[in-house]
Amino acid sequence: MENCVFCQRDNLIIVAENKLAIAFYDGCPVNEGHILITPKRHVETYFDTSLEEHTAMVELIFKTKEYLQLKYEPDGFNIGSNVGLAAGQTVFHFHIHVIPRYSGDVPDPRGGVRKVIPHRGSELKSSGKNNLH
Repeated sequence: MENCVFCQRDNLIIVAENKLAIAFYDGCPVNEGHILITPKRHVETYFDTSLEEHTAMVELIFKTKEYLQLKYEPDGFNIGSNVGLAAGQTVFHFHIHVIPRYSGDVPDPRGGVRKVIPHRGSELKSSGKNNLH
């Protein structure tokens, strides 16, 4: 797509790529080392990627994690994407966020991506059973 900044790639700082996908620094990072991974082909959402593109992007998640671990030494990672307007997608070229996390970067990191809906993800259940999420 002509007007898509991810397709043009002119101002992207690329950290890794393969035949079908590319990883580059986010232009508006939420934390130091924030990287985006996209398919090279213009597709709007996760569900529009082919299995081969999906596999190529997962390969870059692992390469990016190694790169970020060496360069920034984060204490953890958030990995995710927004699919559709209701989920907060604003750039309609599918991309996966790989966000390094650092101890103390927020007062209470519990819940991670579950906190995208305020007051919904921070409720911790104390049932005595192991929570798997």
